[in-house]
Amino acid sequence: MTIYMDCNATTPLEPAVGAVVRRYLEEEYGNAGSRTHEFGARAKSAVATARNQVAAAVSAEPTEVVFTSGATESNNLAILGLADALKERGLTHVISTALEHKAVLEPIDRLEAEGFRVDWLTPGLDGRIHADQVLQRVSAETGLVSVMHVNNETGVVNPIEAIAEGLRGQQAFLHVDAAQGFGKAPGLTSARIDLISISGHKVYGPKGVGALVARRRGLQRPPLRPLMVGGGQERGLRPGTLPVHLIAGLGEASRLAVAHREERRVRCEEIKHLFLSGIASVPHTVHGDTEHSVATTVNVSFHGADAEAALVCLKGIVAISNGAACTSSAYQYSHVLKAMGVPEKRMRESLRWSWSHLTPDPPMQAIVAALRPLLRG
Repeated sequence: MTIYMDCNATTPLEPAVGAVVRRYLEEEYGNAGSRTHEFGARAKSAVATARNQVAAAVSAEPTEVVFTSGATESNNLAILGLADALKERGLTHVISTALEHKAVLEPIDRLEAEGFRVDWLTPGLDGRIHADQVLQRVSAETGLVSVMHVNNETGVVNPIEAIAEGLRGQQAFLHVDAAQGFGKAPGLTSARIDLISISGHKVYGPKGVGALVARRRGLQRPPLRPLMVGGGQERGLRPGTLPVHLIAGLGEASRLAVAHREERRVRCEEIKHLFLSGIASVPHTVHGDTEHSVATTVNVSFHGADAEAALVCLKGIVAISNGAACTSSAYQYSHVLKAMGVPEKRMRESLRWSWSHLTPDPPMQAIVAALRPLLRG
């Protein structure tokens, strides 16, 4: 049996979440916008429950949660949705990092093309952006700071709380792509984090749903403008009929993530220990700061083993990735590892291993045996 170890691409669906999705897809199929009958009322209630569950996971208010199709849409809404207001206020300086997902890099590229000045921060080999790197660049013209929570390729956790604390008193909006960290790693509860992007399918929920948490400052909401028009749903920020079954699934996944965070972390740490112990006898390099990383991810280069050749050798044993799912179909060196300064030969060998609390123990003897013919000291 092939063991799935590509959970940063997508996680398995938690069984209890699947049951909720099926209920609101097959039985309670009303439209949350229907006001004249009980089917609509029950759908509306399910959405309200999910809004509360998502908000609770980051200590936000339910009215601050906007449902979207996932973190990619949330990132676009957060970044491009602020653009007009930032221009009007003369806040045309943006700070972000070279480690971001393409769903942040490309919207910020668009801002840059429209005249915004962008500072792209780079890490060292630890793969971590440090708070002072960000805060030293903040000026009176800074309108947006966008730093990811957990890197999708290395699992390294950025110091979001320290960045948020350092931004107190500043005008800049702080946006965090939390697709990989929501429900798994602490660091998202500060009231100074203005915008948080999340995806259901990264936290054992369904694909096709996510949320943007848009926190108020006092009574003021972030001045977002919609990217689409055509309906009044989600305070006019995201028009279209709400997918109640997906939203209810995201809510349940959020609830379970909070309720079982510690036991899930312990199980994932066990797998991480098994994995790192299992590869200790072969020449390898782990990329990123292992002291500041999640329990679910290791990015490793096995010396001499080209990643493409390694994937062939491991077929039928484990399902893993040689990069982010959004780019691995057309293989190119990881922009994350490149930004970290990883040597080209190590980038060519790098494999991302990611698992969950639902993952069985990895067959380390079989993995090492499959890789050994490719290795050199």
